Amino acid sequence: MAHVVVLGAGLGGSIMAYELRDQLRSEDRITVVTKEPKYHFVPSNPWIAVGWRQREEITVDLAPVMAKKGIDFKAVAAERVMPEENRIALADGTSVSYDYLVIATGPELAFDEIEGFGPHGGHTQSVCHIDHAEQARGVFEKLLKNPGPVIIGAAQGASCFGPAYEFLFILETALRRAKIRDKVPMTFVTAEPYVGHLGLDGVGDTKGLLESEMRAKHIKWITSARVQKVEEGKMWVEEVADDGTVKATREMPFAFSMMLPAFRGIPAVRGIDGLSNPRGFTIVDNHQQNPKYRNIFAVGVCVSIPPMAPTPVPCGVPKTGFMIESMVTATAHNIGNIVRGKEPDRVGTWNAICLADFGDGGVAFVAQPQIPPRNVNWSSSGKWVHLAKVGFEKYFLRKLRKGTSEPFYEAFALKTLGIDKLKATTEG
Repeated sequence: MAHVVVLGAGLGGSIMAYELRDQLRSEDRITVVTKEPKYHFVPSNPWIAVGWRQREEITVDLAPVMAKKGIDFKAVAAERVMPEENRIALADGTSVSYDYLVIATGPELAFDEIEGFGPHGGHTQSVCHIDHAEQARGVFEKLLKNPGPVIIGAAQGASCFGPAYEFLFILETALRRAKIRDKVPMTFVTAEPYVGHLGLDGVGDTKGLLESEMRAKHIKWITSARVQKVEEGKMWVEEVADDGTVKATREMPFAFSMMLPAFRGIPAVRGIDGLSNPRGFTIVDNHQQNPKYRNIFAVGVCVSIPPMAPTPVPCGVPKTGFMIESMVTATAHNIGNIVRGKEPDRVGTWNAICLADFGDGGVAFVAQPQIPPRNVNWSSSGKWVHLAKVGFEKYFLRKLRKGTSEPFYEAFALKTLGIDKLKATTEG
């Protein structure tokens, strides 16, 4: 009998547990360790922040679902992973031992790297967590009563740019519906070297599509931007030239600001030689397996992926849902092989599919592989993207509540886009 522990129960960790249950033997045990007992559908957080969703609509109580699947569930934060002992020390003073560990923690949000940044004692908002989104909604409601300038974007070192664009346009739509858009100047501030870079050097014509959307909606932008510090109602931003020199410093007033932070690995895995990189992200090979500790795997945003190429201001590489889903499927299969005495032989597909909702429209893109050069490099826009995003939300929440593991992105690529080359197959 093998005991597999999944550390984290977000998008990657929850479906990881379900897929492991399908791949492991009946006698093998699975335990999920997570600091939060309930799952919240993170892609819906921008809707939460403008009052288009309520918390209960995007929440799944995981414990009863896991119990039905025969999965042990511990809602206790991890204090430290101890790979030499095959053990995780927990915040309540207990520990969990494992034969195999899958790290699926997601990131720690590095708000503290910029003075005055973030919702925890800072002056900017976030949509990275449902608690942040609810706090942002309170500030948004104040904006409706007292309109003023808005700054939306992603700070230096950020690697998840899609939600920044989504919230920018969702907020713009909400302001138009409230009939105060004319009183709210909007600026998009991003570490990306150009609009639509997305940490991927663009996909299809994301540059043209997003710039066009911004021009049509009278939104200004600053690229290669480095946030120096934030005070109440004021942000200092450096605009960096291609050679790394500062070509302009701006003092920008705001009544509302939502800025995405840089990510890093959580403290429980940071600083472990051979397990994590200097930012605390878990090092894995093509089989999602750590090269030093062969019984440790990792999936999702916590995985170490180096930037594609230098940019004037640091930009990370996003881990999109399609990539995470394929990491999960490959990992479940590989651990299933190992417990049966076989070698791991599955490799996740490095493809990207993104649905960026703009409230009454949106942009979709497909990259195969995610890192260029690509076999498929496609983007499109239209009202259908908003409808597809709503459909994705309903599908994924239903999937989590039922405890099923069928892949969403493969079905989306094949049926919605009709691109058979994007089938989420694995290589071995």
